[in-house]
Amino acid sequence: MRFTTLNAHKRFVMPSKVSCLYVLTVVCWASVLWYLSISRPTASYIGPLSAPARKTVKAHKSANTTFSNIRTRPLNPHVFDFIINEPKKCETNMPYLVILISTTHKEFDARQAIRETWGDESTFSDLRIITLFLLGRSTDSVLNQMVEQESQIFHDIVIEDFVDSYHNLTLKTLMGMRWVATFCNQAKYVMKTDSDIFVNMDNLVYKLLKPDTKPRRRYFTGYVINGSPIRDMRSKWYMPRDLYPESKYPPFCSGTGYVFSADVAELIYKTSLHTRLLHLEDVYVGVCLRKLGIHPYQNSGFNHWKMAYSLCRYRRVITVHQISPEEMHRIWNDMTSKKHLKC
Repeated sequence: MRFTTLNAHKRFVMPSKVSCLYVLTVVCWASVLWYLSISRPTASYIGPLSAPARKTVKAHKSANTTFSNIRTRPLNPHVFDFIINEPKKCETNMPYLVILISTTHKEFDARQAIRETWGDESTFSDLRIITLFLLGRSTDSVLNQMVEQESQIFHDIVIEDFVDSYHNLTLKTLMGMRWVATFCNQAKYVMKTDSDIFVNMDNLVYKLLKPDTKPRRRYFTGYVINGSPIRDMRSKWYMPRDLYPESKYPPFCSGTGYVFSADVAELIYKTSLHTRLLHLEDVYVGVCLRKLGIHPYQNSGFNHWKMAYSLCRYRRVITVHQISPEEMHRIWNDMTSKKHLKC
């Protein structure tokens, strides 16, 4: 009897231990799952949740806010600091025209030729025009020091902290757009050009911009190109398909010289923050213009090629490409000394 009772007691106790362990295990797992359910981040999580998950309304609102933040985050943030800047250039007297000239550190002769010819800021007594040279940072410290000394003399150089290279020409132009939008946003017009370009300033100012007329808005003009991506890797203008998959470029103006109303500078700069960067500067500006719904106007006065000099021919144009510093002086001197001659 005692044996039977003892065995019965054992049979009673053993299931109880199993049951207790089972219940304890379930409770532990339930606790873990409950903890994870209120602390585990969702796919769109970027910070602590403001309410428990069971409050569905607030959780849904937080998710919407997060999605909005992701959508507005810059795709192409322009995070470069100014190394050399002229922030007070427009402070006391807002210019009618800002000329932005893309150049490199070694092109001192070209910059000086421009300063002494068509880029001379004192050319027009009735209009204020300022000239700025745009550069990145050189990998040669000696060249950086030389340009810094040049800047201290002429105060017409702006540099940001990106490496100055052909593939960074787009950054150089965006720097110019940023500078105008930040420090000179009340100017009327802006011209972007290169250091090997001759500019007929009389035609630019009096025939194209016409100071006596009301300034335009959302205006962009130059030598308009309707082109397609070059897929040949040997080309200077090679465009990989994964970078630009479309078969046609939007209309764009040759980067050798184009003119736009100053309000467009800020529009392009802000659009660039959400536009995938392309190394072909003029194409990239065209992509930004398409996003803005601004169509560039064709103007036959802008030439993006070399043109043999003749007084009458150069009197009809606005820009000419591939002009050396020596040629720039000769052309300028000839045109200014023979204004009385008729063609």
